[in-house]
Amino acid sequence: SQGKSFLIVGTKKRAADLVASAAIRARCHYVNKKWFSGMLTNWSITKTRLSQFRDLRAEEKMEKFHHLPKRDVAILKRKLSTLQRYLGGIKYMTRLPDIVIVLDQQKEYIALRECAILGIPTISLADTNCDPDLANISIPANDDTMTSIRLILNKL
Repeated sequence: SQGKSFLIVGTKKRAADLVASAAIRARCHYVNKKWFSGMLTNWSITKTRLSQFRDLRAEEKMEKFHHLPKRDVAILKRKLSTLQRYLGGIKYMTRLPDIVIVLDQQKEYIALRECAILGIPTISLADTNCDPDLANISIPANDDTMTSIRLILNKL
């Protein structure tokens, strides 16, 4: 209601589809394939990559690729698919998120550290093997089963 932006981070193979569908339903950003180090702390570089991704998508939609040689088209399409895979969930993100939801604290430790450095509040699922003090808000839950992840994402 206040216009804040959320970022959901969950890169486990089992949870990737759940993260994407929940984020699309909630109209928020998500990362479900791989968290690149410095995605938030080096926001200026991430922003240029996102603008490059949007430009490539626009060129493909306007069919500017048809005027290029086959080899160049193949290279650009491969680059576009890579950018779509890794940055597709944050392609409309114009600024740093106001809150980050992390599904697996151990696997997404780099994301948690970046949020702590930038002062971004985090919500994290805390399993028995996690430290609940790393996140601002810890939700005790099993981060390995799809049913618990689905339940918590639907409630959030």
